[in-house]
Amino acid sequence: MNTVLLTIILVPIIEIYLFIKIGSQIGAFNTISLIFITAIIGVIYARYEGLNTLKSGISGMIKNEVPAYEIISGAAIAFAAILLILPGFATDTIGFLIIFPLTRKIIFGRLLKKFKNETSNKKPYIDGEYEDIKEDDDRKF
Repeated sequence: MNTVLLTIILVPIIEIYLFIKIGSQIGAFNTISLIFITAIIGVIYARYEGLNTLKSGISGMIKNEVPAYEIISGAAIAFAAILLILPGFATDTIGFLIIFPLTRKIIFGRLLKKFKNETSNKKPYIDGEYEDIKEDDDRKF
């Protein structure tokens, strides 16, 4: 079965289950309030982290460095903001894990190492052979 289709089916089921369980413990009004509060706090913090990532990327570009981590981090923050806007406790938990810098570094550390290893293996010069051609040679253009 396709992973996207499975995710589209399972995420709402998990969220409904958590709504019922948490709502029965703290009440319906408190559950709805908690959903709105996490969405508002998440979007505000996503904006803050996004601006920090943008500043870090610009300073890296000024230093003539490739802002690979900042690009990955910016995409992760955008994805986390979407998860935080969606109503639900499971998506909020995943969104907050992605949005915090420490857990984001842990999650995406391996991906950055792989990217750096691929770019560091490239040589900054072109390897080739040459042959001197004399003035009276017919091969000269």
